[in-house]
Formats: sequence, C-alpha cells, structure tokens
Amino acid sequence: MDQASGGDDPNKPSKKKSSEDEGKNKKLRDRITSFRKTGNKKEKPLIQHPTDPLSYQVELPVPQPLFDDRSMNLSEKEIIDLLEKMMEDMNLNEERKAPLRGKDLSTKREMVVQYISATAKSGGLRNSKHECTLSSQEYVHELRSGIAEEKMLNCLESLRVSLTSNPVSWVNNFGHEGLGLLLDALEKLLDKKQQENIDKRNQHKLIQCLKAFMNNKYGLQRILGDERSLLLLARAIDPKQTSMMTETVKILSAFCIIGEENILDKILAAMTIAAERNNKERFASIVEGLENHEAQQLQVACMQLINALVTSPDDLDFRIHLRNEFLRCGLKKILPELKETEELDIQLKVFNENKEEDSIELSHRLDDIRVYHLLSNMVKDTGSEAYFLSVLQHLLLIRNDYYIRPQYYKVIEECVSQVVLHRNGMDPDFGYSKRLDVDFTHLIDQCVDKAKVEESEQKAAEYSKKFDEEFSARQEAQAESQKQERESKSWRGRSSGSSTTTSSPTSTWWLSPPHLLLPPLSLGTLAFHHHLHHLLLLAEDPRLLHHPLGAGPQPPPPFFGGAGGPPPPPLPVIKLPYGLEPKKTYRPETVMKRVNWTKIVPQEMAENCFWIKVKEEKFENPDLFAQLSLCFSSQSKGKEAMQQFKKKAKELRILDSKTAQNLSIFLGSFRLPYEEIRDIVLQVDEDRLSESLIQNLIKNLPEQKELNALAELKGEYEELVESEQFGIVMSSVKLLRPRLNGILFKLTFEEQVNNIRPDIMNVTFACEEVKKSESLCKLLELVLLVGNYMNAGSRNAQTFGFNISFLCKLRDTKSISQNTTLLHFLAEKCEESHQEILRFPDELEHVESASRVPAEILNSSLATMERHIQRLENDIKNFPKTDDQQDKFVEKMMISFFMHSREQYEKLSTMHKNMQKLYESIGSYLAFDPHSVSVEDFFGELANFRILFMEAVKENHKKREMEEKIKRAKLAKEKAEREKQERQQKKKQLIDMNKEGDETGVMDSLMEALQSGAAFRDRRKRTPRNGKSLKNTVFMSHSYFLLFLSALPV
Repeated sequence: MDQASGGDDPNKPSKKKSSEDEGKNKKLRDRITSFRKTGNKKEKPLIQHPTDPLSYQVELPVPQPLFDDRSMNLSEKEIIDLLEKMMEDMNLNEERKAPLRGKDLSTKREMVVQYISATAKSGGLRNSKHECTLSSQEYVHELRSGIAEEKMLNCLESLRVSLTSNPVSWVNNFGHEGLGLLLDALEKLLDKKQQENIDKRNQHKLIQCLKAFMNNKYGLQRILGDERSLLLLARAIDPKQTSMMTETVKILSAFCIIGEENILDKILAAMTIAAERNNKERFASIVEGLENHEAQQLQVACMQLINALVTSPDDLDFRIHLRNEFLRCGLKKILPELKETEELDIQLKVFNENKEEDSIELSHRLDDIRVYHLLSNMVKDTGSEAYFLSVLQHLLLIRNDYYIRPQYYKVIEECVSQVVLHRNGMDPDFGYSKRLDVDFTHLIDQCVDKAKVEESEQKAAEYSKKFDEEFSARQEAQAESQKQERESKSWRGRSSGSSTTTSSPTSTWWLSPPHLLLPPLSLGTLAFHHHLHHLLLLAEDPRLLHHPLGAGPQPPPPFFGGAGGPPPPPLPVIKLPYGLEPKKTYRPETVMKRVNWTKIVPQEMAENCFWIKVKEEKFENPDLFAQLSLCFSSQSKGKEAMQQFKKKAKELRILDSKTAQNLSIFLGSFRLPYEEIRDIVLQVDEDRLSESLIQNLIKNLPEQKELNALAELKGEYEELVESEQFGIVMSSVKLLRPRLNGILFKLTFEEQVNNIRPDIMNVTFACEEVKKSESLCKLLELVLLVGNYMNAGSRNAQTFGFNISFLCKLRDTKSISQNTTLLHFLAEKCEESHQEILRFPDELEHVESASRVPAEILNSSLATMERHIQRLENDIKNFPKTDDQQDKFVEKMMISFFMHSREQYEKLSTMHKNMQKLYESIGSYLAFDPHSVSVEDFFGELANFRILFMEAVKENHKKREMEEKIKRAKLAKEKAEREKQERQQKKKQLIDMNKEGDETGVMDSLMEALQSGAAFRDRRKRTPRNGKSLKNTVFMSHSYFLLFLSALPV
C-alpha cells in the first residue's frame, strides 16, 4: 500500500461535488478500460490475496500518528464491522480470518485505520458500491458488444485480473450478467468448425476467467446453477490444447469432490453428451491426455479427474463400472508407461490403492465362490431361473462373427448397466411392457470394428485397381475390334462390287477390261466358278478372305446361254457362321399353335453369343412331343382324343372307392412292389418288417370275401386298378389276417414287456421302502404326538392312528401370525432335534414313480398279452400245411417267438401277483383297505407329502437366509450411513456450500486437496480379510460379468 495516502481524510467534505465525481468517474473508466490503450501500464491490484495466514502483518503498513484522533472516535462495533469488510475485500477464507479476529482491540483499530487510509486513496470506501458496479458493467458492455478477437483477448486477460483482485462484491455484481456472456462466448468458440490460433487463446482465457470467477462460494454456486456450464467445460476437454485442457480438467476434478448433490451424475451426463458430439467414448479424451508425455501437468490433472470420478460414488458396482470403462478406453495400456514424478506418483498411488480396496470389497461378496455357481444358486428354484436360462439361451444365438460378436456383448453390457445401475434408487417399471421395443441394428452397424473397416477398404482398393486394369484392357480390345470391323466393311464393299460385276455376265461381260473377260463357258470351267463362289462368301463373311480357294468341293458351274444346255442350278448355299449346323426340321402330326417370338438370324450373332452354344436336342423326348401335340394343337382332334382317353380309364370291379383309395394311399407311402410285400409277410422277414407296415396293412386290407372275389379275377389282372391288383397278389396268402395279427404281436411284444415290467418293479420297490423306512415311522409318530396334543379336549383326541391322506393337510393349518404352517413347523423341529427324520425323502425314492402306475391298466395289459399268446397258439395249431418254401410263419412263430413269449408272460404274471400281495400287506400295515384305495392314490398321497416336506425344508432355509440377509443389510446400511456421514463431513472440511457468508479461495483449496491427495485419503474403511490372502479370491477377468456380478445384492 502507499504510505503517503495516510494523510487524506475520507470524511472531509469536498467542494464542487458533482464536478469532482465526474472527474473521478472519468479516471475510473480510463483505468478500467486501459486494455484498449496499448501503451498504458496496467495498475496493480490494491489488495493482494494473501498466501499465509499471518501475511497481513507484512502487507499492512504501520499506521501513522495522523490517524490517532480518528481511531479513538471509532466504537468497538464499528471497528469489528470494518474489520470484517476489510477481510472480505482481502478475499480471505475462514481459516485465514480466524487469527485476525483473535487480535486485541487496539491492533484491530490500527488495521482498520490503515484499511480506511488505503481505500480512501481510490475512493473505494467512500463510493465503493457505485464504482464497483460501474467497472463490472464496463466489462459486461464490452462482452455484449461483440468485440474483435484480438481485443477480446486483452479484455479477457484484464477481466481475469479483476476477478482475481477485486472483492467478492465486485464478482457478485459482474456475475449477474457477465457469467452468461462468458458462457455464450465460450460456446460460440467451441461451435466453430475451423478454429484459428486466436480462437484457441480466447478459449483458454475464458476458462481462466471462469476459474477466477468461481474461486469463491458465490461464483461456484452460480456456475453449478447454470445448466450449460458443465457441458461447455466437458466440451473444452481437448487434448490438442494442453494448457486449456489442464485448467478444464482441474475444474471438473474440483467439482467432483465438493459434495454437491447429484454433481457426479451431472458431470458424467455432460461428458457423455460432449463425447457423442465427437463420436467418441466419453472418457477417450481424458485417456488421450494421459498419452501426452510432454505435458506432465496435463497428465497429473487427468489422473486427478480419473481419481475424482472413480472414488466419488458410494456404490461399489458403480465405482467398478467407471474404472472398467476407463481401462477399456486404453488406461490399462497407458498406466505402465507413465513417467513417475512426485505429483503424478501421488495420483497413481491413489488410483491403485482404491482399485485394490474395491477388489477386496468385491472379494468379500464372492469369497471362495465360483461366479457361475453363484449365479446358478441365486436363481435356482426361484422365479428368476427361467428368465436367467432364457438370457443364456439368447446369448448363444449371437452371430458367430469375429467382428460383430464383441459389439453385441458391448451393447448387452450397456443395456444391463442402464437397467441395473439405476441411480434414482427406484426399480424400473417392470409392468410397462413385456418386450422392449428397441432396435439396436443401427448401433450394431456403427459398432463394427475398425479393423474390419480397414480390411474392407483394403479389399475395395485392390478390387478398384483390378477393375481399372480390366477396364483398360477392355477399352483396348474394343478399339481393336472396331478397327477390324471397319476393315471388314471395306473388304465387304469391295467384294460386293466385284460380285455385282460378275453376277450379270450376259449383259456386261463385254464391257469389262480385257484382263477380266470371262473364258468360254463350258463344263470344264470349274476354276472360274470356284473363284466366283468364294467372292460370294466373302460378301457374307470377310474372315473367309484368308481361306484357300480350294478348301472344299463346289457344285458344278452354271451354264450361261446356249440353246441346248441344261437349266441353271439353284444359287449356292451360304455356309452358316461359327460352324453352326442347320436346325432340325420337325413335322408334327397336327397343326400346332405358333410361338410368337422374334427370330434372330445367325449373321446377327456374335462369336460369344449364347445361342451359338445351345444344344436343345438333348431335351428331345417322344412323350414331350406327344404332350405338346395334345395340349397345344390348333385343331379339335386333341379334345376328342382326351375324351377317348378318359373313357379308357380303368374302373373298380370289386372294391368300394373308399377302400381302394385307402389302399392306394398305403401303397403310395411305402412304395414297395406287391410281390415283395407278400414275400415279406410269408417269410416273416424281421429285417424288412416294421410295425407301421403291418398296422397299416391290417387297417386297410379288404375283407376275406373281397379277397376271394378278387382271386377269381386273376386272369384280368392288367385291366384292374392298382388297389385290386394288390388284393389279387395278397389273396394268395393263406390265413392272411391271423398271420398279420401274429406278426404284429411279435413286433410289439418286447415293447409291451418293457412297459409292464418297470411299473411292477416300481410298485414293489415302493412297498418295500414304506415298510422298511424308519424315518417315516418316526415322522408319523411325531405327527401323531402333535395332533393328539392339538386335538386335546376334542372328539379326535387320544387317537391311535390316522389316515395317510392327512399328511398333505398339514400345510393347511396356519400359525397365528399366518406366516408359517404346521408342516413348516414340523420340518423346523426335525432340523433342530430330529435330524434322522430328514432322511425319509431319500428312503422313499420309488414312491413318486409308483404313484404314476395305474393298476387297472396294468391288469388290462397283462390280460391282453395272455389273450394274444393264447390266440397265437391256436393259430399255429390250426395252420394248414403248405408246400411253399417261402412260407416260414409256423417255423419262426412257433420256435423263435411263441415259447419265449409264454415264458416272459409267466414271469410278469408272477411278479404282478407278488406286487399285489405286498400292497395288501401295506394296507394291513397302515390300516387301510387296499381294494378301495388304489395303488395310484396311495402312493400319490405319499409322493405329494414327500415333495411338500422337502419344499418346507427349503423354504425354512430361505426364510432363515432372508432374515440373515436383512440383518446383514441393516448392519451394512448403518455402516454405510456412518461412512457416508464421515465422507460428507470430510468434504465439508474442504468447502461448506450451505454455510452462510462469502467464503473465498474455494477452488484453490479444492485443487490443493486434489494435488496433495488429501481429497482421496481415508475414503472408506475396510473390513480386514481375517488372514485370507488375496490370491485365493476369485475374480472375473471379463469386465462385463464383473460389472454384472457387482450389481447383485449381497
């Protein structure tokens, strides 16, 4: 401060007040707008921001004796008020105000007098409000007027100094309109597609002005209250402008740790929108800034922002989500390459320590548990199991493409993140829609890997090069072809002229030159005719020019004139080009309808024409021509022939139309010759016999009297329809229907045995298990005890036994609280005191299968089997003898099957009788009538109770687990609340946004905390690992599943 200013009396009235005020205002405007004058020296700020709590003693000069009288007239209250005003103008925070407030009254008086002296020189105390408003409005006017880029740079630099040096009241006055103008200017510069150097410098100055503006609580609140500020700061993250990006990243890092509600979500949303504008990952620019090894301050700032973003969320799953997103953007590759400096080492240490802490916390959730087992156990036997299985099945349907499959998983991971990591604390609206109407086709197309694009571009370049080469060669060939065509036309014209000259020898031959006179016409002038014919051919095809004249025999020459000579022969046949042969001449029997096509003559075809290569003769077929004549004849004879053909259609003689149709369908489905089907039946050929063949044959075979009638028409076999022809063939087989029934029984016998035997065995095993099960006996005793106790005083008291059907009714008796049943109560008591009873479901293993055995159907199946065996025995005994060696029915059915089937039936019958005796003994054992209670009903009751008891045990387990989970969740919630309060308290130590008053130096304090690592220290307290090493913990290497698991409830 200026010592000489102490003689001025701020309270002394002045003469000519208006003229003096006008002069002062002019001086003030000249001082504020000095940035427009290139030669003026900038004034130093009157009050510097102290860097030490006790620095005021150095900066404030010793008061002069001239002020003793003035200082003695100030009251204590006035001294305190002026002291607070002085500290506010000096931009001191609360930490630095405290020592000044603790001084004695005399010292405070001296400081206040000196402050009055200092401000009186510039008139700041006398008319501070008016002049500060005026100076801030000057800046607002300059920013609103749209000054040029060079002048704006000077203006912004001067504004930055004013925002830094002036008191908070000046910043407040400027912020009402100035903040919006600064953001408008920044947005305008960011929207420019082609930015020049001056634009980048102005952007940097704007960021510096914003930083100076928010270096107090008022400015910080105004910045956070403007919706555009975060988005514009996020857009200003440009790795190409290292200085500006360093400032911007530091500002965003400070925002993350101020403790403002939802500030992290707002920052992430702004960064996402900014990245989408540039078609980038939202953290790509930050990671790219880390790659700039020449800008170490930028690297430190980027690591500060990464740590601030990753450590801010309270939820473990969201922290892992953000950290994995940074790692996927390339941070994992860059971290080992960073050069460790003192400042960067602090940030790397913070990042690694927090990553390790999160890994340990995640390991507590997944300690000694495999990931897939965990998921399976969580959803097993719940309503989620079907949906989880469906998710896995849909994942199997992802197209197996090297480039596309990772992009599908990327989209799925993003969708799962958005569904699971809902930040509003509320579950999604599950009832909104059964199907999400979202089309990810465009997203998948945009996510195609860059390597695939490069590969496609490389192939496209190769194909383009080959196309250019082929196109050039084609152009050259076309030019050569056109040249040859012109020469050919020239030759054709010359040859046409000479042929015209020689075509009328009777009228013009005497006009020819002597060397072209024709020789005397005679039968010996073949050479001349040969030359003439060659010229005619040249007129049609110039390529014959180079052919020798004597290439083939020629017809005899025509005779010109002469009375006694023969008539001239027809003109010579012109040879077809390209070796074509004349097409075959067809002579249909009837006049055909004409095909109206446009004929192409061979002379119009090119050498590579398709029609030169066709060989349509390979399709010649008399049937084809006959059908063409029948369908496309232009005469009416075709219709008469068709009517005659219909009249000649074969008619049924013996069989009715339905039987014949069924037989035709049967014969068409098996497509076997009639004699072969007969031989298969006669020989009982097991290799070719099938159950479906015999069943259909029995079903569709005519009656025996119809077969006998068909046998009499054997002489008219060719005139009969196919179904009746088949009947004639099969009528030669004796006892056809009994034979077929026996063969069908042989084919199905093993299947019947395999159906009956397991049912008998299941019932037998179940009966033995019920009689031998000790745990079931104890359970029934326990139920009897509980029932007699509960029925005390009623007619059902003192019961000796109860019907087994009562066991399933245990679930219907509910407790007073309606949250459990008698069955669950008994299951719980068995777990607590009678563990051996819990074994009874395992001891009754076959009860469920026995409950599915219908006794009536079992008896009916055995009776049917006995009837078939008896009928087969009678058929074999009554079967007539035959001399046909192919007939092996008696041989195969008697020796290889009948004895075996009789033996098997007797075994099954004996087993069935033993089963019935066992079931009757169970009836007497448990006191019920086995004749009135079927096997299916009895074992069905036991099987249902067995299932209900096991479900009750599981539900008791789940109930206890849920109670434990609720208890743990409650404790964890209380612990999380305590830790959250501790973190909030720690953040309040950095800055208290809710405290009254204008705190200054806010951004400086926040950045200092970030740089030193104090903002991240003791972020969360961890539970010790109880001696377990970290290497025994199971981690998912795949980030998608790690994120998915981290979102699961504990």
